[in-house]
Order: sequence, then C-alpha cells, then structure tokens
Amino acid sequence: MTFHIITLFPGAFKSYLGESILKHAIEDKKIKVKFYNPRDYSLEKGARVDRKPYGGGPGMVIQAEPVIKAIERALKVSKQKALIVWLTPGGKQFTNDFAIKTAKKYSNIIIVCGRYEGIDARVKKVYKVNEISVGQFVLTGGELPAMIVMDAVSRQVEGVLGTFESVEEKRISSHDVYTRPEIFAYKGKKYRVPKVLLSGHQAKIEEWKKGK
Repeated sequence: MTFHIITLFPGAFKSYLGESILKHAIEDKKIKVKFYNPRDYSLEKGARVDRKPYGGGPGMVIQAEPVIKAIERALKVSKQKALIVWLTPGGKQFTNDFAIKTAKKYSNIIIVCGRYEGIDARVKKVYKVNEISVGQFVLTGGELPAMIVMDAVSRQVEGVLGTFESVEEKRISSHDVYTRPEIFAYKGKKYRVPKVLLSGHQAKIEEWKKGK
C-alpha cells in the first residue's frame, strides 16, 4: 500500500510516522508514504500557491494548478489505478468499513490535504475525487485527518499488525480490557478484574466481550 500525500506541510507527519506501528510498517515495506508539496509545482514568485477568494471573504484559497500538478505527479508515480481522497468537513463520513473496502480494492491512495479557506474547487472538475470527512468539526488543515485515514487503512494491510487476531474488528473484542495485577488499591478503594475473565470459562468470557 502506498499513500501519496498532497500537502503544504509534509513535516507535520514526521512524528506520527516515526513511531510505533506505522514506523515498523514502513520499515518492513508493508506501506509506503510519499509526499507532494504544491509549492514545488507553483510557477509564481516565491512558490506562492494561495490567493484571495473570488466573491470576497476572509482567508486565502489554495490555487488549483499547483494541486492539479501534484496529483498528476502522484498518479504517474503510482503507475496504476489510485483512489483520490479529498479531505473536507463537508465530505462523506469516514468509517472503518470505508477503510476496509479501500485496502481491499486499492494499492495506491492519494490524499489531498486542504489548508486556509480550502482548495480551488476546480480541481474536482479535473479529477474524480472521494470527498471525505473524519468528523463533524473543522480543523486548521487536512494533515491530521490524513493521518487518521492512513492509520485506519494501514491496519487492514496484511502484516501491518502482525497477525490476523490483532485486528480487533475481526475478532470478538470488548472496549474494556484488563491486565495484572488482579487487584489494585487506590485511595483506600480496591479495584478488581471482572470475575468472568478469571474463570477460565472461554464461552462465558466471549459472551461477556459481546455484551461490552
């Protein structure tokens, strides 16, 4: 799986991709992440990519041409069919089901991260995009949503989590989990692991997990 990220701020991904599961997935070549900065495709002085919006309003809008060229480059690098994800608060709600289907169907995903007041909508007339939102809120840019999408999709790539059983949605799992010690005390009160988890009765344990 290769993620092609269109962003003005590729450095924003450094910390998250440099830790834990995704770091190991990259090192093990289970996934790849490539960045395309629209500034690199700007023909304007100082690599400027933003201008005031037509119709007035606050903020700046990212110009269409640099983003189109960045997507064009990503499509050439992928050398095969790719899904283009356009991150926007007004898009379709991103779900785990979307992540699963995407991982099964595509090996290249292009994620377009907006900034400022957004990206000139004419980009969507040039390329067919899937408009996606990660929640009913507005962020300062698409970088955090892009990391959410990458994380959720990467988990569905074979080998990223190690074993089949590691993917929670493919096994009976509870939102509540416990580990040693069996009992611990805090401010005079004792907190115990649910007895069913100590029973050794697997059928009852599975039933308890379903109920949670």
